Amino acid sequence: MLAKRIIPCLDVKDGRVVKGVNFVNLRDAGDPVELAALYDREGADELVFLDISASVEGRATMEEVVRRTAGEISIPFTVGGGISHVDDMKRILRAGADKIGINTAAVRNPKLISEGALRYGSQCIVVAVDARFNDAWGEWEVYTHGGRTPSGIKALEWVKEAERLGAGEILLTSMDADGTKDGFDLPLTSAVSDAVTIPVIASGGAGTKGHFYDVFTQGKADAGLAATIFHYKEIGIPELKTDLKNRGVEIR
Repeated sequence: MLAKRIIPCLDVKDGRVVKGVNFVNLRDAGDPVELAALYDREGADELVFLDISASVEGRATMEEVVRRTAGEISIPFTVGGGISHVDDMKRILRAGADKIGINTAAVRNPKLISEGALRYGSQCIVVAVDARFNDAWGEWEVYTHGGRTPSGIKALEWVKEAERLGAGEILLTSMDADGTKDGFDLPLTSAVSDAVTIPVIASGGAGTKGHFYDVFTQGKADAGLAATIFHYKEIGIPELKTDLKNRGVEIR
């Protein structure tokens, strides 16, 4: 079994880290470069940087912030938001990212996954999936544009297709759980983990150390991603890792 990873997420809007609940009511959480450096020092395994308004505003990811952030850290760094062409991937990788996160653009043009994987390797392509439970379907639906737009696509079908096209990892966010701190969406995470063979990063709902234990054991996730609890120092990464190790979870 691969060791589980702890990944802080930097949702960036207008050059600042922000956090909300269920993708709305955003509040300021600090400077992305300073936070990235702090998490590197604290022992985070990776970082995810999401320019959350890039796809909505139709602009490219803030390259300069990526460059400055990459210069401060030594851990792997995934960047997403506004990446819609292979040339965008090249630009962001050159700015210092290790992996590329794609969401809206991949749903619009699934070939972007295979094109990116062919040029840069599957390990470099992270397909981000924002999912919400659709009562009429009795299963989860993929949303795009920062959680604003329902796609009409079933999440379990989409993650299988993403893997088939060459994605190396799935970054799965439960829109129902996002920011609630009531725990990860275990049914969703478990269903997606069972549907694919590539690693699944669970996101949305972390509020306690026990929630990470649950998502690794019951949800079968390979990594746990969180923002609010880390940004506002409700849980420290060293203490979280110690707790998980004490409960028998293999951690990096």
